[in-house]
Amino acid sequence: MNLHKLILTNNACYKAGTKIKVKGILLHSTGANNPNLKRYVGPDDGLLGRNRWSNHWNQDKPDGRNVCVHAFIGKLADGSIATYQTLPWDHRGWHSGSGRKGTANNTHIGIEICEDDLKNAAYFNAVYKEAVELCAFLCKEYGLDPLEGGVVLGHYEAHQLGIASNHADPGHWFPRFGKSMDTFRADVKKLLFPASTPAPDEKKKIYRIQLGAFTVKANADNMLKKVKDAGFTDAFIRYGE
Repeated sequence: MNLHKLILTNNACYKAGTKIKVKGILLHSTGANNPNLKRYVGPDDGLLGRNRWSNHWNQDKPDGRNVCVHAFIGKLADGSIATYQTLPWDHRGWHSGSGRKGTANNTHIGIEICEDDLKNAAYFNAVYKEAVELCAFLCKEYGLDPLEGGVVLGHYEAHQLGIASNHADPGHWFPRFGKSMDTFRADVKKLLFPASTPAPDEKKKIYRIQLGAFTVKANADNMLKKVKDAGFTDAFIRYGE
């Protein structure tokens, strides 16, 4: 993950100063063919590049709207992919809508992925990977299980649950490249708990073996030495019939 921070301190959302208890993550995509972070994050910090229109979201009401998310994922000026944190993670964002249909604002971190023309597999795979890594980082930070219902959601899923406005993102984009919110959540889980690492609720299993019995102790001692040399350090001889 290529994480940077540029808090949108001029945005009315930041100025409102409301805090939340983080219970989930809401994934968005911008719905516009512009993969450049400078369109939304500014001013230029030397990596973003200059936005000649100055229409980034570091202003009171971007595009005349009450809107703000916690992070954007997209391209830097050099074409590389990065994440920019734009609000404190526990700050109440304005990303899921207003009124009763926007209650995810009270519980979820909002992440916006900058869309391109939705045809570039290389770009999609790069921002998808970045989003998975960011969500895994946030799940670890706030003790969230990405597979638990209602925790990691796409905007369209939050709408189906009645906690966000009626948007299709990112459900219109992911399937074009063989992905879905289900694969996204599974990939976040895999990053949190790689195959070699047992999940917290997974009990460790131990399998014991017995190699045989000997009437001559020297033979038993010899076998014990071979077993220990092979790496079985807890091997021992048990006496008895």
